[in-house]
Amino acid sequence: MPHDGHDHEHGETSELSPLELRVRTLESLLVEKGYVDPAALDALIETYESKVGPRNGARVVAKAWDEPEFKAWLLEDASAAIASLGYTGRQGEDMVALENTPTVHNMVVCTLCSCYPWPVLGLPPTWYKAAPYRARAVAMPRAVLAEFGVTLPEGKEIRVWDSTAETRYLVLPERPAGTEGWPQERLADCVTRDSMIGTGVAAIPGETP
Repeated sequence: MPHDGHDHEHGETSELSPLELRVRTLESLLVEKGYVDPAALDALIETYESKVGPRNGARVVAKAWDEPEFKAWLLEDASAAIASLGYTGRQGEDMVALENTPTVHNMVVCTLCSCYPWPVLGLPPTWYKAAPYRARAVAMPRAVLAEFGVTLPEGKEIRVWDSTAETRYLVLPERPAGTEGWPQERLADCVTRDSMIGTGVAAIPGETP
């Protein structure tokens, strides 16, 4: 299952809502008339998918790694803890934090649509909204994780959480070894969007997880 580009669009048109279809039509017309540069639009979407939004979540994770009291608050009341950092807004009102541990790995999916915590993760990636991920993440999570390059020990439990319009999740990945004493901004560099969805793991930049 590909998960790193826009190839997932094939075969998805029939699954789009009426609003999404209207947006696609408007986008096509704007591109056709030369009002919108497709490359610039893709760059903007990529920025919000993988840089601006996820950096908010990365700071939440780094603070939890660094401050035990904040971590306890995050696991008890994620909505309030995240809001205390200024990350609030639509699709981020009711948050739950899930802690990955040496024995448990959490993974998030939205089986019905694409509910996603925008304030901390930005826009949902295309693969998150695609039918193959939504179906297979629940049925065969270990195989899906392997396709994302994540191989877990056989004895490690995988818990799959289904986001809804009422509740959205943020995975608190395991802290990489060797990061003791790091400042929070540097710790945040270890956190990726995928590690906060559960389809990746946190790692020191430049090192293989």
